[in-house]
Amino acid sequence: MKILKSIAEIRAYGKAVAGTLGFVPTMGALHPGHLSLVERSRNETDLTVVSIYVNPTQFNNPNDLANYPETLTVDLQMLEAAGVSAVFMPTYELLYPDDYAYEVDEKQFSKELCGENRPGHFTGVLTVVMKLLNLVKPQKAYFGEKDFQQLSLVKGMVEAFFLETEIIGCPIIREDDGLAMSSRNLNLSRCDRRKAPLFCRLLSNPKWSDEHLKARLVRAGFEVDYVLTKGSRRFGAVVMGDPAAPVRLIDNVEVVS
Repeated sequence: MKILKSIAEIRAYGKAVAGTLGFVPTMGALHPGHLSLVERSRNETDLTVVSIYVNPTQFNNPNDLANYPETLTVDLQMLEAAGVSAVFMPTYELLYPDDYAYEVDEKQFSKELCGENRPGHFTGVLTVVMKLLNLVKPQKAYFGEKDFQQLSLVKGMVEAFFLETEIIGCPIIREDDGLAMSSRNLNLSRCDRRKAPLFCRLLSNPKWSDEHLKARLVRAGFEVDYVLTKGSRRFGAVVMGDPAAPVRLIDNVEVVS
């Protein structure tokens, strides 16, 4: 498995690929959800590149950035065992030589759900994904459906800018108790980790209105960011844990009344 750290290296790697290239962008702290994306890529493309980069431009809360888990040594071991061909590990200076003077912004859907109370979040996401896709130039890129809003926005960006990468959404991978796998789960206390699966169970009840569900989540001890049903999909975000270092959980489920 190659470790690529410069623009020259990632560009040269892409040009040397004889077949199809799959790409899985991550911020590290990997779990089986990430590995399911890698597996899908390996099944559908000849070579798979994974990026590991904690992107500061998508964090509106400096504490969230500071507390983001880092497990690089284990991450690299997992990726090599999973058959990843190369890992791209850029720095801020490498990806933002303009110091974030230029950005990619979406004016509608990015302002809802996770974007409503996280100003600039999706602008940071779309900007870094645009940069990574332009550098890696994969035929296919894989994103998890847990971040369904992110997946939708990335697909829209690729279509709007005529990028030659197919964006593929992959199903949510859950723990045995139903909690959606997330790197941030590592920051949950034992008590909060036991309570966290209740979020998905309550979110999945098709008989409750969004407002009733919000009230039930609050009574269960969650701080509710939002609950919103759009079409047949219900989206939710909650915060739990120490107020000095809160953990934000997001999820979405199909609901059929």
